[in-house]
Amino acid sequence: MPTARICADLEMHYRIDDYTDPWRDPETILMLHGNAESGVVWFGWVPHLAREFRVVRPDMRGFGASTPMPRDYPWSLDGVIDDFVALMKTLGIERFHLVGAKIAATIARRFAARFPERVRTLTIVGAPPPRRDHKPGVLASWIETIEKQGVEAWARGTMAGRLGSKFPQEGLEWWAKLMGRTPLSTQLGFVSTIPSWDVAADLPRIACPTLVITTEGSALGSVEEVGAWQRKVPNSTLLVLPGDSFHVAATDPDRCARETLAFIKRSGAH
Repeated sequence: MPTARICADLEMHYRIDDYTDPWRDPETILMLHGNAESGVVWFGWVPHLAREFRVVRPDMRGFGASTPMPRDYPWSLDGVIDDFVALMKTLGIERFHLVGAKIAATIARRFAARFPERVRTLTIVGAPPPRRDHKPGVLASWIETIEKQGVEAWARGTMAGRLGSKFPQEGLEWWAKLMGRTPLSTQLGFVSTIPSWDVAADLPRIACPTLVITTEGSALGSVEEVGAWQRKVPNSTLLVLPGDSFHVAATDPDRCARETLAFIKRSGAH
């Protein structure tokens, strides 16, 4: 798996999937994963997308095979975005389609607002609200569980809402183990920081065609609540899928990938 030296404290690992005709110069889709994940989680999407696009799947700073971060690392939304911009510059890719799931949907919203000249289209899947305010005590409980029992125990304990009521048990176990490989220091610092990330002011500044995908019973917001912030994004479309997972990119990868591919094609930006 290739790596890119982004800065002194970060060697970023990434995957490139490109099964396009070798005589073509394909456009690129940059895919950003969620908390306690890595670029590997897009496995169900790649077969749909990589025949027509070059697909870039980085491991975010601190996660996957990228450099772990210390607990006191000063996480910032713009800093994470700058890492991805540096990666794409290193790869010589000026413009691309952007896909983000879960907290990466927050990252992607700010990304598109900051860099309209780079982002052709935006697809956000299972997005939290522009500012996610946890119920009192939730964050402290998460940190206590991670400190005492580890990331895997925290992931397993929160998996039902993430993947919904119909996801297979063996799938739940796979996800818990994958998320559990996240370095403890990275996870403790990251979950303590992300509640402060607020992209409400970015929504009207997103200039590219945008697709928002959610489910009927997402724990991150009702269809009405998601639609309320989605309508603040110019040239955006809301797609509601059946189910009660909020990580719909993981529970419905085939449907989401097909819908994303069709959206990019009809957007006029492809």
